[in-house]
Amino acid sequence: MSRNDLEFLAELESIVRDRMQGPAAASYTARLVAEGTRRIAQKVGEEGVEVALAAVAGEDDELVDEAADLVYHLIVLLADRKLRLTDVAARLRARHVDRDSAP
Repeated sequence: MSRNDLEFLAELESIVRDRMQGPAAASYTARLVAEGTRRIAQKVGEEGVEVALAAVAGEDDELVDEAADLVYHLIVLLADRKLRLTDVAARLRARHVDRDSAP
């Protein structure tokens, strides 16, 4: 993954947060957020299942498409809960450090 790819995830997170502030009719993101946390979480679950199915029965392109949908919906869910991808990254880093320092 290149730095540009990682930077785009941060940019996408900003775009999502901006669109959350707009009128629901203006974007899919705004409509989804207007439907509430439960609906956003449902979409994350649906996309997770689609990722798993694509992994065992689909082509690589399908898996990448479904993974992209999952990451997008996860970003929306995190933003809805006032969290960021950096929170997830920090938790992953802490787990990695904890595992490396275990006896």
